[in-house]
Amino acid sequence: MMNYAYVFPGQGSQSVGMMTAWEDHQSRVVDIFTQASESLGYDLWAVVREGPEAQLNQTEITQPAMLCAGVACWHIAAAQKDMPPAMMMAGHSLGEYTALVCAGSLSLTDAVRLVAKRGHLMQSTVAAGAGSMAAIIGLSDEDVVKACAQVEAGVVEAVNFNAPGQVVIAGETAAVEAAMEQASGLGARRALQLPVSVPSHCSLMKDAARQLAEELETIDIKMPQVPVIHNQSATIAESADEIRERLQLQLHQPVKWVTSVEFMHRRGINALIECGPGKVLSGLTRRIEKSLQAFAIFDAASLESTQQSLGEE
Repeated sequence: MMNYAYVFPGQGSQSVGMMTAWEDHQSRVVDIFTQASESLGYDLWAVVREGPEAQLNQTEITQPAMLCAGVACWHIAAAQKDMPPAMMMAGHSLGEYTALVCAGSLSLTDAVRLVAKRGHLMQSTVAAGAGSMAAIIGLSDEDVVKACAQVEAGVVEAVNFNAPGQVVIAGETAAVEAAMEQASGLGARRALQLPVSVPSHCSLMKDAARQLAEELETIDIKMPQVPVIHNQSATIAESADEIRERLQLQLHQPVKWVTSVEFMHRRGINALIECGPGKVLSGLTRRIEKSLQAFAIFDAASLESTQQSLGEE
């Protein structure tokens, strides 16, 4: 018997024109973006459809855009008679908010306003150019943590434990660059600076997290109808207040994606279906646990391909 979890990507997979290849399902996509646009006060769908790319890549716009994309993919998939029900949900970073919407914990309108505010707080807390992130490939988690600890000046921390041998670090730009050099000296295959200006999930985000906590107190949060795995703890919250706490802590503490996937696998999940642009999480799934099947749904063709694969099970 196959037990499925639905997972949702974070920012980084966005592109101008995403979500425009849904054919007969396009009206559902437009409806979700229209609801979000009314909540935000600007035409989010126009930015996604037409750009410009620089505008879409502004963090406070990227976050609601990716959330709506994931929600739309989930709604379309869940409406298909032959698609399996979700046994669990999880999302990577921003994707955790998408999971909470799809699980009935957050309303779409509250969520898009919340993540737009989250993006604004993240961008305004650290000046442009002062912070950065980098992917370290080919080192153990322990060695990446060691590389960061060897940097004597500035803040740099391991923040995204994405897959074995793939860890993202974040912090002050000079400290990140120094940690990249340390990682290379420890034998990393690659140390690649990422094209972002916000050092997410590190202690530089503590002030943003404090302000986000105040915003979270104004949002109605229900217990999810489907269990949601939280990034910060890789566990399931037991109350609405704990969900608020996990979302606040997530902003300045590491994303434990490997542990989250392992948690789902231990609970009997044997297939993950990624809903949202790209295939990032599907690729990570295969590296974390080879016995897990992974599917990605991001347009009409990928939905059909997933349905065919599931029908062959």
